[in-house]
Amino acid sequence: MSTTTSGSTNPASTAVWSNWAGNQTARPRRAVAPATVEELAAAIRGAAEEGLPVKAVGSAHSFTSIAATDGVLVRPERLTAVREVDHKGGTVTVESGLPLEKLNLLLEHAGLALTNMGDIMVQTVAGATSTGTHGTGRASGSLAAQIRALELVLADGTVTTCSPTENAELFAGARLGLGALGVVSAVTLAVEPAFQLTAHERPMSFDEVTGRFDELVSENEHFEFYWFPHTEGCSTKRNNRSQGPAAPLPPFKQWLDDEFLSNTVWEGACRVGRRFPKVIPGIARIASKAWSERTYTDVSYKVFTSPRRVRFVEMEYAVPREAAVTVLRELKALVERSDWKISFPVEVRVAPADDLWMSTANERDTAYIAVHLYRGTQDQGYFTEVEKIMTAHQGRPHWGKLHTRDAEYLAGVYPHFGEFTALRDKVDPERRFGNDYLRRVLGA
Repeated sequence: MSTTTSGSTNPASTAVWSNWAGNQTARPRRAVAPATVEELAAAIRGAAEEGLPVKAVGSAHSFTSIAATDGVLVRPERLTAVREVDHKGGTVTVESGLPLEKLNLLLEHAGLALTNMGDIMVQTVAGATSTGTHGTGRASGSLAAQIRALELVLADGTVTTCSPTENAELFAGARLGLGALGVVSAVTLAVEPAFQLTAHERPMSFDEVTGRFDELVSENEHFEFYWFPHTEGCSTKRNNRSQGPAAPLPPFKQWLDDEFLSNTVWEGACRVGRRFPKVIPGIARIASKAWSERTYTDVSYKVFTSPRRVRFVEMEYAVPREAAVTVLRELKALVERSDWKISFPVEVRVAPADDLWMSTANERDTAYIAVHLYRGTQDQGYFTEVEKIMTAHQGRPHWGKLHTRDAEYLAGVYPHFGEFTALRDKVDPERRFGNDYLRRVLGA
């Protein structure tokens, strides 16, 4: 997509924007790439004068149309400054477009780390926090839960800051604001002294994992697993803090497992399965046995994250943690009685309850259950039927992943939904930051 070199606009810019998975596209009137918060504010004021909507986009890793617009698209690649590293206060303040990968390198060099992360780090700081990106953790929550202050530009171009003690209501909503309240320009995140994690990965059966789910969650700081449809096999991962010494995977072993098998070979297997669906159960049986047991210790972010190059579309729901095993067994039974051929594993993670108004973990301990389809695979009802199971258990959809829920449903599963929409009415009454997706999930 073409961009300008400042907050000025380019009416001739008509390039099509698309997301990472290729399932969402938009044709904005123009795109801007501000280098400072002043340029960002000027771009928003200019859009307001013309009556155009504004949306900021990160690295385009959302599967929904949450960032799509036919107005002004704000690109973040020049808003990447590191404003402050506060060792004493345990915070780092960075601009919104900084990729998590670069943030992790910065923190490593400073002897610091984020407490928890998702499983990839290609997203921008604001994109990841605004959509509720999360990892797995017994007691540590999403990236947005680690925010201590925000700077954002409101609909009239005003630059404002918020924290628990300054503009507290705005902070309550904007930490995970869906891009509905303003454009985030800088984020202050809590950090802690750098630490190592020991990862223990091993195969387990579906019945063993579900039978011991509460035990595995409570005994490990970070527990997650993948179940391979059409099999009884699961791949589990337990990450716990370690005093060291570091014992990373040998370079060849890491390349073999995490690049060659998990990406190159898996891409080929998915392509074969897409063309010849009948072979998918056989591929699944091989895949469920391909990941052998292994243990390694490394810097935290290198254990939390791994490269993901095989493209897919995804639906993920957050359900009450106490319902997780029931939901998983219903999901497995659904697949077994269907004619579907599902090549991608089902991913299961957990998070503690938090106080973010629009967090999928708001006020309840949570289990995340994610289903995927390889790009270009026809969905013959898999996502639709899975969603029925999730909503029957008061599931909350991930804001950046595919779902069909609307404001009426979401108001019933989010205790603070009304407070968030009232705040939106206050700070963006003209819906400068609106789009079709937000109209569906938040109302007009």
